[in-house]
Amino acid sequence: MPKYVYDFTEGNKDLKDLLGGKGANLAEMTNLGLPVPPGFTITTEACRHFLTEGRLPDGLEEEVSRHLSALEAKMGRRLGQADDPLLVSVRSGARFSMPGMMETVLNIGLNDESVHGLAKQSSGNERFAWDSYRRLIQMFGKTVQGIDGELFDDALEALKAGRDDLDLEAADFQRLVETYKGIVRDQTGEDFPADPHRQMRMAVEAVFRSWNAPRAILYRRQERIPADLGTAVNVCSMVFGNCGMDSGTGVAFTRDPGTGHQGVYGDYLQNAQGEDVVAGIRNTLSLQELERIDKPVYDELMQIMATLENHYRDLCDIEFTVERGKLWMLQTRVGKRTAGAAFRIAVQLAEQGMISMDEAVTRVTGDQLAQLMFPRFAGDADAKKIAKGMNASPGAAVGKAVFSSERAVELADRGENVILVRRETNPDDLAGMIAAQGVLTSRGGKTSHAAVVARGMGKTCVCGAEELEVSIQGRSFTAPGGVVVNEGDVISIDGSTGAVYLGEVPVVDSQVVEYFEGSGDHEDELVRAVDRVMRHADGMRRLEVRANADNAEDAARARRFGAQGIGLCRTEHMFLGDRRQLVEELILAETDAERERALEALRPLQQGDFVELFREMKGLPVTIRLLDPPLHEFLPDCTDLSVKVALAGDRAEEKDLKLLAAVKRLHEQNPMLGLRGVRLGLVIPGLFAMQVRAIAEAAKAVGGTRAEIMIPLVAAVQELENVRDEARAILAETGVEALVGTMIEVPRAALTAGQIAEAAEFFSFGTNDLTQMTWGFSRDDVEAAFFSRYLELGVFGVSPFESLDRDGVGRLVRLAAEEGRRTRPGIKLGICGEHGGDPDSIHFCHETGLDYVSCSPFRIPVARLEAGRAALVCADSDTR
Repeated sequence: MPKYVYDFTEGNKDLKDLLGGKGANLAEMTNLGLPVPPGFTITTEACRHFLTEGRLPDGLEEEVSRHLSALEAKMGRRLGQADDPLLVSVRSGARFSMPGMMETVLNIGLNDESVHGLAKQSSGNERFAWDSYRRLIQMFGKTVQGIDGELFDDALEALKAGRDDLDLEAADFQRLVETYKGIVRDQTGEDFPADPHRQMRMAVEAVFRSWNAPRAILYRRQERIPADLGTAVNVCSMVFGNCGMDSGTGVAFTRDPGTGHQGVYGDYLQNAQGEDVVAGIRNTLSLQELERIDKPVYDELMQIMATLENHYRDLCDIEFTVERGKLWMLQTRVGKRTAGAAFRIAVQLAEQGMISMDEAVTRVTGDQLAQLMFPRFAGDADAKKIAKGMNASPGAAVGKAVFSSERAVELADRGENVILVRRETNPDDLAGMIAAQGVLTSRGGKTSHAAVVARGMGKTCVCGAEELEVSIQGRSFTAPGGVVVNEGDVISIDGSTGAVYLGEVPVVDSQVVEYFEGSGDHEDELVRAVDRVMRHADGMRRLEVRANADNAEDAARARRFGAQGIGLCRTEHMFLGDRRQLVEELILAETDAERERALEALRPLQQGDFVELFREMKGLPVTIRLLDPPLHEFLPDCTDLSVKVALAGDRAEEKDLKLLAAVKRLHEQNPMLGLRGVRLGLVIPGLFAMQVRAIAEAAKAVGGTRAEIMIPLVAAVQELENVRDEARAILAETGVEALVGTMIEVPRAALTAGQIAEAAEFFSFGTNDLTQMTWGFSRDDVEAAFFSRYLELGVFGVSPFESLDRDGVGRLVRLAAEEGRRTRPGIKLGICGEHGGDPDSIHFCHETGLDYVSCSPFRIPVARLEAGRAALVCADSDTR
């Protein structure tokens, strides 16, 4: 029978898959000799069994009972003992941090008898005991019994009647307990469970169920966390921060998670339990204030923080409680941080000798680099600043103020930018936080729920703007000076400074974009960190990074961003605008002479386009895809043209009549699978020859070029051979050398890649079409129709157009690469679909042995970094 329960003394930080991050790190701190309250962890295997079978696994309750007995013996008290109770917390803890997304229940073991024993333990502190009891009923009712939490909140607010939490007395909380028990009775038809063992069992099952709570599912989807991991459950003996002013609770970071700067960062709240800090119900003290309040505890905490950072070799996020002057460690984990902090901290640790530069590169991600490339507010903007809060998560966010998660989602779905404004956020606000451009709260600090979740998602966030009076019911807030902002009014928030502005503030490029453009301040600390990481990543990567670029402007930007060539130039974009008239003439040509005249008119224009690209690339490879889309895309809309002809009647122009006949002739039920790509080149004489000649003449004019001619939509080697032979003849005639290859975007091409490689000198995987054809759906039609439902059901972990489907499309890519190289060992292999800029897909390309990825110019830095990370990750796994 599997072992389902581990004492904190039995685990370590490397058992996160089994014990979850929280349980593994509690065990690690226990092993380090740090002051951790004793407890045990129920494994993720037990959770997976519960979720699959709908019941706890056989033997689990007996195993929990044995560990609970051992805990009781160690503590000298029994769970819920009337005169001297042991109380425990039941907390979730998944493999990956999911702050606030799953359930926690504190103070388990309290009932009408043991509450008096708890007061006795605390030297007769009745207030503390009854406060703890009401917290249990409130948390248990909401998280375990599914009661609407606002019922408890409203009862508390009615009791306070304008008073602060600390103004409430024991008798107040005793009355509140009775009120809460009445709410439980009314909502469930049963009394609040008094049996401590039943409380614990129900809480464990509730934590397991919370793995599949809507907000947890949404968070996993946002963070790309696998849905089948499950959560562990940590049962920990309670320590209390709410038993007097010599007690408290806090959250600390070994470095600033917002900026990466070293120092003392965190929040502390006297006479409070942990959820009070992250919920932001009272504004906290800075961690430095703890030194004034209790210097011995502060000094011990500083020593422990240094121990943990040196042990984990990273920024650590720490939760702690002080109980009557005694420090207890409740959790540590490698802390979430902003993108800028991630780069600064990685380089700092490398320069301090704690990690290597190889490891520093693996500590940052392409997604974080992309966040740093977002715009920022113009420094000299004439904006009306109305408030200031804490700079919880950087960025520049502009949008309409909204005061509920539902409204944020509603407006965002209509394409509007919004800022979610709340007193404080809670896990139920996750959907609104995802939909919003940024988050603004009037309460809470850098460790509040809003700050932690926003940092993890890379969302701009300003917290603790105490000057704001937020009215959720009135859908407005009031700033100093009587400034009122109603729902729908535009505001701007600066997550780097904490400033809140009325109206729209202009944005400018980030300093990181300026660095890549060659105009940034290299003395800036962030720019220096990014530069050091990028240089090292470039030195380690094997994959080349090219750009998808169709014009000289994009090509120039791509070069500045570090592109090593063009992996995809779409020639159809060159046929639009003023040139559409010439394409129409080509389509309407009725004789060979008319068709040749149209092609000859297009050739010098095409040649000029290619000359500009070759000049910008200065000898780097340029892959040019011959015309791919169906010709009807260059003609007027059939309905519009039919209406125009019908209204004109007998006066309809001959050209319009010809165009309408051509549109009807070229109409296809499924154009994406019709006359396009290589088929155009075979059916319309001279079309591809014109393009190849334009490429050759441009290459000859510029000199020193590395042209690569790509034939699209090939499904059979015979198609490619026909176009290749024609292209080779033109290249020989003009005395130009160029590679001729094909785009692998049809499943049959991947399956017959060995044959196709006999005629192709390179493959470029067009994963957009390959994904459509492999899955059998049209991207334009299905994404809005059912992708959200497929994500909810777990059919997709992530959209297959966003990240390459390794099992299906990826298997075709691997097969084609292997068979292509078997036929032609030196064949060049690349990818030019949108997946070429996706971090996970880039790692797949490295593992598969491709030679390059190609992506949009603005994704080039991301691809460079991820290509370096992929090489380092693979090298690390090979040495294990």
